Amino acid sequence: MTNSNNKSNQKIKRILMANRGEIACRVVRSCRSLGIEAVTLYTEKERELPHASAGDISVCLGEGSLAETYLNIPKIIDICKQYKIDAVHPGYGFLSENSQFAKTLEDNDIILIGPSAASMDLMGDKKASKISMEKLGIPVIPGYHGDDQSVDTLKVEAKKIGTPLLIKATAGGGGKGMRVVYDLSEVEEALESAKREAMNAFGNDQVLLERYIQNPRHIEVQVLSDSHGNHCHLFERECSIQRRHQKIIEESPSVALSEELRAKMTADATKIAGHINYLGAGTIEYILDEDGSYYFLEMNTRLQVEHPITEAVTGIDLVKEQIRIAQGESISFEQDELKQTGHALEVRLYAEDPDNNFLPSIGKISYRGFAGAGVRLDTGYNDKNEVTIDYDPMLAKVIVHRNSREEAINDMKSALLEIPYLGVKTNREYLSRVLSHPKFLEGVTFTHFVKTYENDLGPVEMSNDQKAQAVAAYLLTGNFQDYDSSTASPWESLDGFRN
Repeated sequence: MTNSNNKSNQKIKRILMANRGEIACRVVRSCRSLGIEAVTLYTEKERELPHASAGDISVCLGEGSLAETYLNIPKIIDICKQYKIDAVHPGYGFLSENSQFAKTLEDNDIILIGPSAASMDLMGDKKASKISMEKLGIPVIPGYHGDDQSVDTLKVEAKKIGTPLLIKATAGGGGKGMRVVYDLSEVEEALESAKREAMNAFGNDQVLLERYIQNPRHIEVQVLSDSHGNHCHLFERECSIQRRHQKIIEESPSVALSEELRAKMTADATKIAGHINYLGAGTIEYILDEDGSYYFLEMNTRLQVEHPITEAVTGIDLVKEQIRIAQGESISFEQDELKQTGHALEVRLYAEDPDNNFLPSIGKISYRGFAGAGVRLDTGYNDKNEVTIDYDPMLAKVIVHRNSREEAINDMKSALLEIPYLGVKTNREYLSRVLSHPKFLEGVTFTHFVKTYENDLGPVEMSNDQKAQAVAAYLLTGNFQDYDSSTASPWESLDGFRN
């Protein structure tokens, strides 16, 4: 099988990284190992950030909003032409699942390191994708995803489904346009609210109705497909630790899956990839119920933030595979050659204050710290870099791969102590609290974990030893000029160590 997004057997010599931060730096590393030139983008405000100088060539997008810079398709196409770009890697976020961008690249004879626009359109529409999955025989959550969006019809369908009921926007994600209803008398108000939010966020107010799964696990399967009809999986990741529908801790393998259940879920994932004639790397996301039933949730037609843990347990460089597939090569391994080895954890380190309603934090990083042996740190910031409110607050991803889950958890907590990101408040201590929670240690996780155990995960008083370590760490940075002598307590300048 072939795919219009792929130029068969065309050797890629120069790739534009149409993204920023840690994912731009990460893609550059794989490009270099393949002997491919990498071109990175940056804005005027980002001149000092690592990705600004990570490429063999770095191009300034100028100043302005996202629409004027990273989301400016005509500007990116002009850069591609000016610098003779063979292919574009979109990373995640930004234009990574924008079918219009995919079509525009194709029209300009530029390879997208990703799937076709048709795949993006199909799987990006929650309603259309669920209909397609039902026809394919993939389990989906019982519900309504019809075209009739009248309030009367939706209320009738809601009554058929019963409570608890989930109202969900068919376009977009991240919890926008999503409401949970426990009393049918509240359906109309919830529909109006969800539709209004969906229209504001996505320009589309269509919703679907589903039975709400009370304590689900979030399981996803990594898939790879090439232009020669090969479709394979790289096992699963569990992403159940979330806050407001955003993942914060991921692991592989999932302790919830038996070998039989794993085989079923991965087989369905590769079946889906083959059915839509997919190309490149993608992720099939499932909801796993407490009784072992699983349901198709959605497909992400791009590289995932949490892809490093799959790389850790399989030994496969997913970005290299993406690039090889994009230039017409076959997947470099056979399905039966793969196995999961050990246990991998990833945590997302954010510039935010968990003890103040997770408010975003800005400022200058006075001391980042260093990843120890066997710890992978994917980051877009170095010492002295400014953290602003212009972009996503993720500072870094910390990845640990060990022989067992227990070892991975213990070493992750140690790694977080060594990467403090002084100068801004972070969720570092909060992540450690989650990793230390008895239920997490038991592997009893679900998507509402942090809400359920909200009180357990609150701030704790520092011990004298911890305070001493905080002072020592601050003094070791040598960043005394940043200390404000008018501050009542030196702890005010030790944002990352306050709890």
